[in-house]
Amino acid sequence: MSRFYVPKENVRGREIVIRGREAHHIADVMRLQPDDKIVVFDGTGNEYSGFIKNINNKAKKIIIEVVSTKHPVAEKSPEIVLAQALPKRDKMDYIVEKSVELGVSRIIPIITKRTIVRPHVTGSNKKVERWGKIAVEASKQCGRLNVPSIDNVTSYSDVVQQIEQFDLVLFACLMQRTVSIKTVLSDFKTGKILVFVGPEGDFTPEEVSFADRGNTRFVSLGRRVLKSDTAGLFILSVLNYEFSM
Repeated sequence: MSRFYVPKENVRGREIVIRGREAHHIADVMRLQPDDKIVVFDGTGNEYSGFIKNINNKAKKIIIEVVSTKHPVAEKSPEIVLAQALPKRDKMDYIVEKSVELGVSRIIPIITKRTIVRPHVTGSNKKVERWGKIAVEASKQCGRLNVPSIDNVTSYSDVVQQIEQFDLVLFACLMQRTVSIKTVLSDFKTGKILVFVGPEGDFTPEEVSFADRGNTRFVSLGRRVLKSDTAGLFILSVLNYEFSM
């Protein structure tokens, strides 16, 4: 059964109002009809099962009658935040989609010294809006009950200032004094994890030094040098395996 997304404010007791693109998809693409069963999630962990009560094609508005609600269960897995340097072209679209599938909680697009893509404010806002839509679609597809948040494009230094808010920071880089992710995770149980992935050309030595805090672990991703758009997904895959996310 297909799943559809609505903002939490569209859930009104035992009724849900679906508008816009999702309403178009339900009525015009899926061609669902009144009394058809449907599953809706609000991105905060709640999932609703019910049936279509009314379809207003002119207003692109659909009313759902809720039959049952599934509430979020406390997660034992760590909360993972990906701070990803913006890659060239549209590779960030792919990174967002796959990161959502791999269980990331939040994505922070960052600008580093060697970042080539540097969108202006208007362009940046449009990109973040698009990435948000990709996150919603990926959550629908993979069965997530929540939708990861996408931050505005942020400077590297501003994100480093947040390091103390995390229990563990995995900093992927090509410098010599790195350890394997397996070694770092050997005595880590759960908590908030921040993952740093640099741009094409890696972080500068100054950026690496700036991030050298008590909870930062500089990690190697193996013998091969991974591209920026591969590195973060590799780390998320390892964490997914390690914590059975």
